[in-house]
Amino acid sequence: MQPVTLNLGSGKDWREDCVNADIQQRTNPDWWGDISKVHFGATIDTRWGSMTIQPEMFEKIIANDVLEHIPDLVSAMKNCYDLLKSGGEFHISVPYDLSLGAWQDPTHVRAFNENSWLYYTEWAWYLGWEKGFKLKELAFDLSELGQKLITRQPDNEVIRTPRAVDSMKVVLCKP
Repeated sequence: MQPVTLNLGSGKDWREDCVNADIQQRTNPDWWGDISKVHFGATIDTRWGSMTIQPEMFEKIIANDVLEHIPDLVSAMKNCYDLLKSGGEFHISVPYDLSLGAWQDPTHVRAFNENSWLYYTEWAWYLGWEKGFKLKELAFDLSELGQKLITRQPDNEVIRTPRAVDSMKVVLCKP
């Protein structure tokens, strides 16, 4: 039986119970390719046999420390939306724009903050999408500095303090 979860950028986060997708062939993914250039109708060979790439084929997509590397994020997000079944969830972890990790990696092409999701949710019409994701969860992983500050400052001040937040965890749902 083919998995119902797509794990994007699986290189260092390869999972036995997922369809592992990566742009790096050396990571031995099940699906080798660029998520911003999905060819619906194409067939790929996986550990579970042949799989035809089609809309609404996954119940869940995981992207841990991946989206900050993708030059054409709008196309990648649209493809993820199309790959998800209605009611499916897109679990995302990205470096926060004020963190040390946001720009330490020379392969990062963007950083994210809490407003980065508006164009894929409430403002999806602006991108020409008929519908967008719904934001289900948004959480911040605090750095050591952030953990010290949180006891003395309001949350909204802490997340805007440089180096106080390491990453952001987001869950987007396809209605």
